[in-house]
Amino acid sequence: MSRFVLLLLVLSFSLYMATSASSPTDFIKVSCKTTRYPALCIECLAGYASEIRKNDHHLALTALSVSLSRATSAAAFVSKLREVRGIKPREFLAVKDCIENMGDTVDRLSQSIKELGRMRRNVGQDFVRHMSNVQTWVSAALTDENTCLDGFAGRRMDGNVKAVIKHRVTDVARVTSNALALVNHYASKSRHHTDEFDQKP
Repeated sequence: MSRFVLLLLVLSFSLYMATSASSPTDFIKVSCKTTRYPALCIECLAGYASEIRKNDHHLALTALSVSLSRATSAAAFVSKLREVRGIKPREFLAVKDCIENMGDTVDRLSQSIKELGRMRRNVGQDFVRHMSNVQTWVSAALTDENTCLDGFAGRRMDGNVKAVIKHRVTDVARVTSNALALVNHYASKSRHHTDEFDQKP
């Protein structure tokens, strides 16, 4: 019996040491497995490991910040395409719509970051309400990005303008998709703790 107890203690200690030794980078890699584009997720977030540490809230907030940065850059890039010489009328209209969509994306991601940044001390229904706002805004931002791409669907839109916009906006959409997955993961884990808090007498 004593040998069995000793074995359990050794195994428990080994598990504890393995968990404790896990680095912020390892935490990011494991968390990124919940996203649709894990390699891109790691690429975007690995450089922020020291800030993220092993904190789901910091991870989600950083992912949104990276998404906002790329969306802002893409929005500025798309805006300049209106001035391209020789742009076709239908391309011009699609670019104009895309500029509006990317502007909405930037606004919604900005809102989600501000909301998530205020949520550290929220519990119970306050957390659920604020978290729902964040998820709604990030989902809407992703929809805006995809709507921009839809404007260039079909062979009639093929050309350099479509190619460069597709490249830039698809990247933003993938990063936003990953950010949404990490936000949802954080929400799921936090709601579990919130439910436990609410159930305490």
